[in-house]
Amino acid sequence: MRGDLSVVRGLALAAALVACVSAAEAGTLDDVRERGTLLCGVSEGLRGFSQLDDDGVWRGFDVDFCHAVAAATLGDGDLVEFVPLSTSARFTALSRGQIDLLSRNSTWTMSRDLGLGLSFAGVSYFDGQGFLVRALYGVTSPYELDGVTVCVVSGTTTEPNAAAFFAEAGLQASFLRFDDRTEARAAYANDECDAYTADRSALAAERSQLDVPDDHVVLRDVISKEPLGPVTRDDDPLWTDLVRWTLYGLITAEEKGLSAEEVAGRRRWEAAALGAPGVASLGVSVVALA
Repeated sequence: MRGDLSVVRGLALAAALVACVSAAEAGTLDDVRERGTLLCGVSEGLRGFSQLDDDGVWRGFDVDFCHAVAAATLGDGDLVEFVPLSTSARFTALSRGQIDLLSRNSTWTMSRDLGLGLSFAGVSYFDGQGFLVRALYGVTSPYELDGVTVCVVSGTTTEPNAAAFFAEAGLQASFLRFDDRTEARAAYANDECDAYTADRSALAAERSQLDVPDDHVVLRDVISKEPLGPVTRDDDPLWTDLVRWTLYGLITAEEKGLSAEEVAGRRRWEAAALGAPGVASLGVSVVALA
């Protein structure tokens, strides 16, 4: 398998979506098919979500979703070109058509949904913001972080969330801002700040890359709700629906425990029952992903 999302479990359901799409409807789907590859925006490197392995292959939770959409639209989950994007560049790249889909641990907020001309297809990972601190401090709660300097990544919901938390708690804090996680992690490791704040999943990934991970702890308190999910442009509802139902297909198949072996056994039945050659070819691609 490519990763924790278990892509092969959902593609049997997601594949049928493409068979319902009219060839006369133009948009992102036609662009993807004409190009022959899906341009998928991912993070520049976040362990567990999207990261190049030692062989130069992209792997992770968000990467797997790109493979799923490619399989559902092109019949082959490998027909993906991954575009690494910083937090500050991710939404602009999508708006300008530099990518077809953003699958990059991005929080679904009202301001982004209504103000950026973008659509969130759904929630693939529900997270929450926390704090990473050094174990030697003996801190067990962010309510003990008074007068601290906090490392944050610009262009995210992180700083306003943290600022609101400290203000409501009556605590003093200042922020060191960085353009990407690599810089923020390096500053934290070099004692330039007392704490590092981000989504707790991201903090776990950052902690694992420090010299001695056990010298650092991710505090258990969660100070925000961070529904993460894939993003599309809102001028192409057909494409958004396809991405959305690929996600829902994956979730439903995961719940039902659909396996690659079951998909292999059903692919011929699907082709005969639906009478759709496109679905038959997509069934083959499902098995190829295992």
